[in-house]
Amino acid sequence: MSKGVLLVNLGSPESTDPKDVKKYLDEFLMDERVIDVPFWARSLIVRGIILNTRPKKSAEAYQRIWWEEGSPLIVLSERLQEKIDEITSVPIALAMRYGNPSIKNGLQELHDKGVDEVLIFPLYPQFAMATTETILVLAEELRKKHFPKMQFTSVPAFYNHPDYIRVLANSISEKLKGVDFEHLLFSYHGVPERHIRKSDITKSHCKIDGSCCQTPSAAHQFCYRHQCFETTRLVAEYLELKKGAFSVSFQSRLGFDPWLKPYTDRTIERMGLNGTKNLAVVTPAFVSDCLETLEEIAMEGEEIFHEVGGEEFTVVPCLNDREDWVKVLARWVDEWALSEPVNA
Repeated sequence: MSKGVLLVNLGSPESTDPKDVKKYLDEFLMDERVIDVPFWARSLIVRGIILNTRPKKSAEAYQRIWWEEGSPLIVLSERLQEKIDEITSVPIALAMRYGNPSIKNGLQELHDKGVDEVLIFPLYPQFAMATTETILVLAEELRKKHFPKMQFTSVPAFYNHPDYIRVLANSISEKLKGVDFEHLLFSYHGVPERHIRKSDITKSHCKIDGSCCQTPSAAHQFCYRHQCFETTRLVAEYLELKKGAFSVSFQSRLGFDPWLKPYTDRTIERMGLNGTKNLAVVTPAFVSDCLETLEEIAMEGEEIFHEVGGEEFTVVPCLNDREDWVKVLARWVDEWALSEPVNA
């Protein structure tokens, strides 16, 4: 069998025009694994309310971070794909869950190169319904409909993989070298609490009660909250951070349902009000810088911190196309390519 890899990231609007942003938000927010309510309710919320108010505001946010080459997320993902492709032995295609290049186009690209065994590689360290799961579900739907002879395998969440922890920790160490920070905040993308419970394969473990994420369970294989805390613990251990010198928060909530806490914006505000003058923030739920890191954290977060008396606000970039990260991904790909076919 001929093998190939499909890297999949979140996606981005085609431009900062409100019309393009609206189109992107419609595809994104109408995903039943993002807003997981019945279609009629999701349509009412998204198309009846959000898309009539949010596109203009979101377009302005994208304008603040847009690069001359285009969307930072897309540009950085393309750079990553190109660098991996240069040093691996198998074809590497790139796709986005929402927008372009689409997953269907990415699979078609591999199909046209004679690939019939595909490694689906969601570029998310931690598993979540609204990220990894929605990618795998759509890919399988497309396989059945358009590429029935293809076989898929997928990369499991790599939130605790020693290679990932090492590269992430080194990126933090490099950025904060010479920075006299008082606290390092690990800010992860938020999800509704009900997503954690829905992903619980035991149907009883995930109570979000302060102890379930530390109590060993099969549920942790698909528990986003546990995986965020575990990434943090391992990185802190690697960097020998003292207890109390780091913490976890969750950003980018939407609507009025309970989301994972504590919230990043309120945490930044509280820390500034409590006298923290030098705060550093890292965003390990993302491997590529995007709106949520470049605008929500590096711009809005810094504004909040300064407004409440904070002075130095340092944001650690995502792994993007760092050479050590490229080498890790290329090695993972090559190890998979040398493994036995899925039907062996």
